[in-house]
Amino acid sequence: MNTQQLRDWDNDYVWHPFAPMSEFVEDNAPIIEAAEGFELIDTDGNRYLDGVSSLWCNMHGHRVPEVDAAVREQLDKVAHSTLLGLSSPPSIQLAKELVDRTPVGLNKVFYSDSGATSVEVALKIAYQYHLQKGEKPETRDLFVGMASAYHGDTVGSVSVGGMPVFHGAYERLLFKTLHIPSPVTYRTPDGVSATEYLEHCYRELETTLRENQARIAAFIIEPLVQGAAGMLVHPDGYLCRVRELTAELGILLIADEVAVGFGRTGTMFACEQEDVQPDLMCVAKGITAGYLPVAATLVTDEIYGAFLGHPSDGRTFYHGHTYTGNPLGCAAGLASLELLDRNGVLENVRGNSEYLAGRLSELSNHPHVGHVRQKGIMAGVELVQDKGTKAAFPAEQRIGHRVTREARKLGLVTRPLGDVIVLMPAPGMPREVLAQVCDRTFEAIDAALVR
Repeated sequence: MNTQQLRDWDNDYVWHPFAPMSEFVEDNAPIIEAAEGFELIDTDGNRYLDGVSSLWCNMHGHRVPEVDAAVREQLDKVAHSTLLGLSSPPSIQLAKELVDRTPVGLNKVFYSDSGATSVEVALKIAYQYHLQKGEKPETRDLFVGMASAYHGDTVGSVSVGGMPVFHGAYERLLFKTLHIPSPVTYRTPDGVSATEYLEHCYRELETTLRENQARIAAFIIEPLVQGAAGMLVHPDGYLCRVRELTAELGILLIADEVAVGFGRTGTMFACEQEDVQPDLMCVAKGITAGYLPVAATLVTDEIYGAFLGHPSDGRTFYHGHTYTGNPLGCAAGLASLELLDRNGVLENVRGNSEYLAGRLSELSNHPHVGHVRQKGIMAGVELVQDKGTKAAFPAEQRIGHRVTREARKLGLVTRPLGDVIVLMPAPGMPREVLAQVCDRTFEAIDAALVR
């Protein structure tokens, strides 16, 4: 089938996520039909470097022989059954591997199918845990999150998120959540220094938790980096302070490692960098190397224990998904974790992090690069109209989208966050390919800003 027929059908029948569809129809976006290594191939044979690792989930490239073989081998056994009343070898084995690799104490794995659902699971578990815990059950009906946070698009994950541009339309559907300011100082209120603003953020954190302690079920945070907010990197020690306060006050800590997990910040999980042990951890995206939709919520034995008892006690966690623990996805996850060890992927990330920092420094004098943020191989380049005043471009100019289109002409697929240009290479990407991603990104930025 030719490209034009597919494009016509795409425009007629497919509603794309996070897309202004009137513009999308006119944009002639590539239709990807194949991939090889770290390149995507469209129906006209054009090749594009996968600059955002297929929305932050690809780990080792595309068509990885070992992962392909694991999925094919599982296909010869069973593609899917269910974890409702049954189990499967891949789901059991992957759960053990996850427990072995995540921070100490996270010993139970509840599967779902996306980052948003893993967060939804965590929220429901946290709420029900307090109702059923120990000698002193409590009704705790508040959650605390960060301003500008993004945790997914289900109603619960939207409620704890903090991005009005995505979620403002649904305000009346959402449950109440407390939000504290993000400790990022590129922009601060008039007359407030960076140091003063950080002190304010720490005070707000402590005040909010102490004043609402009796009602707060959990604090949810993207450790170290708020991804969809524009790659906002928290200062060293902030996550550790969050853990200290939540532990002191009996508030559960949910670490949303959906975007930052599996090596992208330089360690297997971001929490490791501040030696933080959360009560619940959400993982997805890289869990299957970007092959299939699997997610997991890990919890402590204490939390799990609050759900045990005779069925008539009503302590069961009544939650599940049709494809929970899908054997194909779990088989891919097992193969990916084996490759992560065998290929020294974390070492590759650390080397590429240093290289990326050096390349990003080339933008320091660019007149329209206001701020560069990086943690590991997660990076964001914020484009501004005026570097001195930090004034943003008018929204209607859609500068970030213009960079995307220019990058496409250069053979690079990327996706911005507003006017923040994202660099998110796969953890297994070789240095020479990352160099090309940087070259084409920088060239696309310049091309988009030419009037």
